[in-house]
Amino acid sequence: MATPQTTQLKISGMSCASCVGRVEAALQSVPEVTDASVNFATETAQVTHTGPINALTDALSNAGYPAASKQTTLKIDGMTCASCVAKIENALTADPAVVDAQVNLATETAVVTFIGGATDPQKLAGLSEAVGYPARVADSMTADQTDHTKSDEAHALTRTTIFAAVLALPVFILEMGGHMIPAFHHWVQATIGTQTSHLIQFALTSAILIGPGRVFYAKGIPSLMRGSPDMNALVALGTGAAYLFSVTATFAPQILPQGSANVYFEAASVIVVLILLGRVMEARAKGRTGAAIRKLVGLQPKTARVEQDGNFIERPIADITVGDTLQIRPGERVPVDAEVLDGTSYVDESMITGEPVPVGKSPSDQVVGGTVNGTGALRVRATRVGADTVLAQVIHMVEQAQGAKLPIQGLVDRITARFVPVVMAVALLTIAIWMFVGPEPALPLALVAGVSVLIIACPCAMGLATPTSIMVGTGRAAELGVLFRKGDALQQLQQAKVVALDKTGTLTLGRPELESVTTANGFDRDSVLRLAAAVEARSEHPVATAITRAGPSELPKVSEFESLTGLGVRAVVEGHKLLIGSARLMEQNDITVTDLMAEANQRAEEGATPLFIAIDGQAAAMLAVADPIKPGTVQALGRLHEMGLTLAMVTGDNARTAQALADKLGIDHVTAEVLPDGKLAAINALRDTFGALAFVGDGINDAPALASADIGIAIGTGTDVAIETADVVLMSGDLRGVANAVEISRRTMRNIKQNLGWAFGYNILLIPVAAGVLYPFGGHLLSPALAAGAMALSSVFVVSNALRLRRVRASLPDTPQGHATQTVTS
Repeated sequence: MATPQTTQLKISGMSCASCVGRVEAALQSVPEVTDASVNFATETAQVTHTGPINALTDALSNAGYPAASKQTTLKIDGMTCASCVAKIENALTADPAVVDAQVNLATETAVVTFIGGATDPQKLAGLSEAVGYPARVADSMTADQTDHTKSDEAHALTRTTIFAAVLALPVFILEMGGHMIPAFHHWVQATIGTQTSHLIQFALTSAILIGPGRVFYAKGIPSLMRGSPDMNALVALGTGAAYLFSVTATFAPQILPQGSANVYFEAASVIVVLILLGRVMEARAKGRTGAAIRKLVGLQPKTARVEQDGNFIERPIADITVGDTLQIRPGERVPVDAEVLDGTSYVDESMITGEPVPVGKSPSDQVVGGTVNGTGALRVRATRVGADTVLAQVIHMVEQAQGAKLPIQGLVDRITARFVPVVMAVALLTIAIWMFVGPEPALPLALVAGVSVLIIACPCAMGLATPTSIMVGTGRAAELGVLFRKGDALQQLQQAKVVALDKTGTLTLGRPELESVTTANGFDRDSVLRLAAAVEARSEHPVATAITRAGPSELPKVSEFESLTGLGVRAVVEGHKLLIGSARLMEQNDITVTDLMAEANQRAEEGATPLFIAIDGQAAAMLAVADPIKPGTVQALGRLHEMGLTLAMVTGDNARTAQALADKLGIDHVTAEVLPDGKLAAINALRDTFGALAFVGDGINDAPALASADIGIAIGTGTDVAIETADVVLMSGDLRGVANAVEISRRTMRNIKQNLGWAFGYNILLIPVAAGVLYPFGGHLLSPALAAGAMALSSVFVVSNALRLRRVRASLPDTPQGHATQTVTS
């Protein structure tokens, strides 16, 4: 049986939410498809399937929503003859996502047309390299170029709208001016005459519908013919009905009932202008929803300084390969992920971690592409380039999350899939009621009401309600160092009732540190620590390493070093005999530590490990070593408690140490001394007791728990296995990111509910108004032009409301340690 694969396709031709259901139905009709999720805001479909990609593209084309194709140019090295050309073309076209590939020997390039989302230029370059011809992308678009493309599209739509408005203005003045100002009506009759006025309106409106308004008919009529009408069909029917009735009234008024030969050219023309205007506003607003991705893409430098024959030369970033030696000057962005070879500096990694405090870098440390170097110069070796860099993976994670569909969207899609046919039925029913029971002149009144129903009932706002909020929410979360790897984690996280946390590496730093030194018998603290650090530098035990780190940089020489298994160590330093180890070691060597035992017992109760030092047969000090709590953990847990969440610790450490830490942090429930499989049982027990559960962990042993929890949250400084099995990734090791993630989840879901409330409420309230339910109470019908304006503004409202999530920011004050504490407010 073939292995299922997930393919993301860029869909063209979708104009409203009802299109989503038709695209999904078309994809799910393919036998090899097991799941299909379509996002209206990003115009993408994520499809899980076992068959070839061309089966998906054929189904989309047959449904009238072809997969969008893209074109890229590859620069190819090593071609010498025509057979090389054929070999590369065959390699490229063997990929089912490739539509066409043309290789040019003279220019040493390949122009490849491929299905957007199913593959990418980097993968295509890999196909050429696999057959022996190294290739690189020659036309990679920068963030600025992408913005310019989007801007050009918005400008073109703006020009079209202005042109339509210029044509519609005389039509509106000629017709509505006479209704609002009787004197103007008499002046028109006395000068050009009513018939000439109608002819002018006919000419201008025809130009609008043939020109700027043609898009509605080009897309709407085919959708009607396929039996799957969309929003364009509603506009086409509404404006077409008003236009044809007006043409009849202008050129053949005798075939209409007496007194009903009115023209509605202004309605048809103004509807087109207002809907186009709404699309302009919507396009500009939607353009801002992807600001986070564009900002991330823009973080990567365009060039890098590469060492070659002892000199550094500027090269495009696409030419950098793993192993290249690069120079990073003060204030420059790091071009790719790399290892520091020479130099020291502080690097601002806030774009990845959300943590504003610069991180010190020295030889052997790792630097991340896109981060900003401080005042020092660095010489580095590239370790990850292109799609393998942390920044590229972050962008990919955000794009995947933004393309996901939340469970709540399923209901919306089922409604919108049937919405347009229902609206058309309501419009026909409205016309029938007005024709049979309405007052005279019944026909024009029925026309106005029917057209208003068609125009006002746009499902665009419904379709945009969820995905735009997801795009903005996940994008802003990424800027704060929180990555939602799976979009549905947004909905699930806000439902969590309990947050379970691993201890080591999650609540604590994951490595022991020297916490305190208590001296006895008149010994000096610094002198004792200096001698102890020198001895422990000969040991590889983690506790010994902690003592060495706490000592001075210059240490005296050690002789006669001996490791005493299970007890400690002994050595001679500067003529002094040292013993370092447990109370049992001291007892075996007849060294009295009575004065230090009270402090040692108290520190042990708090979860620390006490060690004793004897110098020349006399007790000198007690060292307390513990795995310290991470900066910001106390604030993070306090914030989670404020949110009404229950906190639990699930750890393999001994119960006494775990309980001591839980008491210090205010954790409500502790499960200790569990193996990895025991963590699963503990998680299930917590879920049964409290409800939906989020688990936070960082290690390989946490991967099963992360996968089985309702929401798995991985510390980004943890292992790749933990990150891969999580739903949410914190790019820093700071638990304040958990509070940020929960808050963003709650705010995004609140925003989605507001959008859905507006979108559905708008239609529920205004469709009856458009149908004329208020006519008996004041003799007024909703103008089709006003209906078009209201419809356009509904989509703009939804997108603008989603954009409020961009103002979510980190704002808790710094901790005493000097690290920024983050939470989310807006």
